[in-house]
Amino acid sequence: MNERLKKQLNFSLEIDKEKNIFRQTHLSGRGRNENDAEHAWHMAIMAYLLREYANEEIDITKVMLMCLIHDIVEIEAGDTYAYDTEKLKTQKAREDAAKEKLYSLLPEDQKQEFIALFDEFEEYKTPEARYAHAMDNLQPLILNDSNDGGDWKEHGATAGQIYGRQGMTRLGSEKLYEEVTDRIIRKHIEKGNLRE
Repeated sequence: MNERLKKQLNFSLEIDKEKNIFRQTHLSGRGRNENDAEHAWHMAIMAYLLREYANEEIDITKVMLMCLIHDIVEIEAGDTYAYDTEKLKTQKAREDAAKEKLYSLLPEDQKQEFIALFDEFEEYKTPEARYAHAMDNLQPLILNDSNDGGDWKEHGATAGQIYGRQGMTRLGSEKLYEEVTDRIIRKHIEKGNLRE
């Protein structure tokens, strides 16, 4: 087997471990905690389905790939809950180290391609990154809504925390923020699932 193919297959096997990284978000209908691979798949499909609501013209293939690879680093870095202020302080350093380790399994050209996509996603500077982030925010929001705000209640999340994170959704899709995000948050404030 040639070296390039061997590296590609080794990476393919390594990323299977993403299925073992469980998130704080539960599956719809009060299911078990979702794993990172499920989150990435769900985001990628949503990105495609909802692409007409992006604020700007986007390369949907690039967005979907960003969605699929953005949490691979959590194989090494672990999942960081969006509202865990202590773990958020070290998240970038942990993920940068993981990015280098994991993407170094690939042939050099693909390593650089994946690192560039990951970095672009993290920097929010392109239309694709902004829209991919909107999906990263929207996907757990709709799951939590389907679970009657259970994850927010469990963690004592506040409306301000949710609005703070979800406000970034506007950068990728004003329409989705107004039609979905804001409505869901207001509904859960009224139900008492989110503290004000």
